[in-house]
Amino acid sequence: MQLTEDYKERDIEDQLIQHIIKFLLELGKGFAFIGRQQHLEIAGNDYYIDLLFYHTRLKCYVVIELKNRKFIPEYAGKLNFYLSAVDSLIKQPDDQPTIGILLCREKNNIEAEFALRDIQKPLGISEFTITNNLPENLKSDLPSIDEIENELSKLS
Repeated sequence: MQLTEDYKERDIEDQLIQHIIKFLLELGKGFAFIGRQQHLEIAGNDYYIDLLFYHTRLKCYVVIELKNRKFIPEYAGKLNFYLSAVDSLIKQPDDQPTIGILLCREKNNIEAEFALRDIQKPLGISEFTITNNLPENLKSDLPSIDEIENELSKLS
């Protein structure tokens, strides 16, 4: 299935499910797929994480949020909210803090920098690739930018 310019976030998710999950699991770097549209109930409201993984070597959850539009700062707040929720509701005491990856159609680096500047959680924003905003100690256990870009280029 080829994606058109006006595809929806669910279409991106479907394509990522077909390609990226297999890709991430084949990397042999410890990713375990937990689920898609992972339900969280918070204060009586329903929320759904697009993709949830557990990284066995890092001993932490990895939340991936997908946006088929240009990055806006509010997305960083939503992802931070999800990371806090996973850390409070799912994470075990011996797990490390949850990592967040936000994949957007496009982003402005200055806006992304301002949105992430005071967030203390490991969080990256990308135009369908992982940025260099992740701490050095996490980068070696996550797929490289080139690996993700190569796989995502197969979607177009």
